[in-house]
Amino acid sequence: MVDQSTFTLTETHRQFRAAVRQMAEERIAPHAAAVDRDEAFPWESYKALTEMELPGLAFAPEYGGAGADMVTQAIAAEELARVCASTSVTFLVTKLGMLPVMNFASEELKREYLPKVASGQSQASYCLSEADAGSDVAAMRCRAVRDGDSYVLNGTKYWITNAGVSDTYTVFAKTDPDAGHRGISCFLVEKDWGVKVAKLEHKLGLRGSPTGEVVFEDVRVPASHRIGEEGEGFRIAMHTLDRSRPTIGAQAVGIAQGAIDYAAGYMQERKAFGKPIADLQGLRFMVADMAMKTEAARGLVYQACSLIDAGDPEGELTMVGAMAKCFASDTAMSVTTDAVQLLGGYGYTTEFPVERFMRDAKITQIYEGTNQIQRVVISKAVLG
Repeated sequence: MVDQSTFTLTETHRQFRAAVRQMAEERIAPHAAAVDRDEAFPWESYKALTEMELPGLAFAPEYGGAGADMVTQAIAAEELARVCASTSVTFLVTKLGMLPVMNFASEELKREYLPKVASGQSQASYCLSEADAGSDVAAMRCRAVRDGDSYVLNGTKYWITNAGVSDTYTVFAKTDPDAGHRGISCFLVEKDWGVKVAKLEHKLGLRGSPTGEVVFEDVRVPASHRIGEEGEGFRIAMHTLDRSRPTIGAQAVGIAQGAIDYAAGYMQERKAFGKPIADLQGLRFMVADMAMKTEAARGLVYQACSLIDAGDPEGELTMVGAMAKCFASDTAMSVTTDAVQLLGGYGYTTEFPVERFMRDAKITQIYEGTNQIQRVVISKAVLG
């Protein structure tokens, strides 16, 4: 566990970081450019994650996991994103899809699904957003109608990470269309029950992570696969995002760190006016600002993670988690843009990875709640 007063990492955390970094540099980094170029799911990288047992970090030992603390999970997300953001989100999204199961599902569902996910045998998606219901969750139109001992699910979900790859989909749908956010319920749906992927998006970044439109047409879901009670879906969704956003912040920190590391190495080798450009004070100051902002973001992410580990005793997680995600993703966008600038014309080409880091950074300001929504959450906590 992290020391709550100082957030100093333990020696175990440092050793874990070193191990993940070595694996990422040896087995994930070599595929990152091709995965991005070809818009291909990073299966070789996922195999490496599984062999290191990283998919099981978040899950309790009784379900085949490691029961790792949140800071350890953030370190993993950070180190993966440092070389390949697509692989990092592959690592994160299955946990996101399973968080409602971990925290709200029956013991039967936990024992049936969590071990398969923890082992890497199975992957999951989180189906909340719709075409007209992104930030405004209560506007969703996906319906789940009770029919005996089942629900019949109809609707379309948009921007679904891991669409077509996942084996299970955690779906939020209206069971009472007249009750606003109080009419939303949550279900665990297997892909073989009739889940269809209508299309996959062609994206600016995270091109190795499939994002798609998922369609449910008269999909029959056993009532036993409802997560929580009817009408609890909105609470489950918000509880889940509060506990997932800090690791999006960790992903953003990793992207920023990867850009800094590459730019710093380049600056020490590239010469201008007879000396390395790393000796130019104006560029040194840019790197200093990049490093300061990234370290500040890292500290905020770890603080939010430690609140989760502590059970959020003061009820600060919603605000601090929003701060961590918002500040870290804004930092990643700023830092990666500066990294491109530091490489000059080379930074603008696909021959060098900093343009990929910049493209990947952008989505961290958008998904799991836009940064405008995070500012709404933060200002509400401050102002009441």
